[in-house]
Amino acid sequence: MSNNNLDQLAAAQKANAEVMTALMRTAFEGMEKLAALNMAASREFFNASVSSAQQMMAAKDAQELAKINTEISQPNVQKLMDYSRSVYDLVTQLQQQVTAVMDSQYNNFSKKASATIAQTSAQAPVGGDVFAAAMKSMLDATNQAFGNMQNMAKQMTEIADANLQAASSVTAKAVGATKKK
Repeated sequence: MSNNNLDQLAAAQKANAEVMTALMRTAFEGMEKLAALNMAASREFFNASVSSAQQMMAAKDAQELAKINTEISQPNVQKLMDYSRSVYDLVTQLQQQVTAVMDSQYNNFSKKASATIAQTSAQAPVGGDVFAAAMKSMLDATNQAFGNMQNMAKQMTEIADANLQAASSVTAKAVGATKKK
């Protein structure tokens, strides 16, 4: 193996390590944010539960207890929707960051592969252009598959967002209807 090949191998390994580091850093930051979100939600749930229990114990009759129960449930539904929205936003942000790293890595790979194919094609003996054409065709197919995968991920994100919006709308209407009673 020549020094040039060893240098290329070392550079590729370094680039892969940097990509893995970026992905792991993104994952750890996401886990930190999720843990903070869960701690805040747990604290809020605990405080609301204590307050609700105190209000219910202070009720003098069943009618007042039912009224308190209705008043307590409305903000809890909204808090649950806010929490769900926050988790969804966090996951979407993480997905975008991971996708950006993967896109960058794939684009670098694609450029290097194209350059290598072009270089090999130029240096190939007679008849070697068939091999280069096959490699180029494989790279084009890979690029198309990667593009299709990106489009599918985008569509799935849009569907999830639409479902969350619909659920939020229905919940808001239900909470509004409960408040009018």
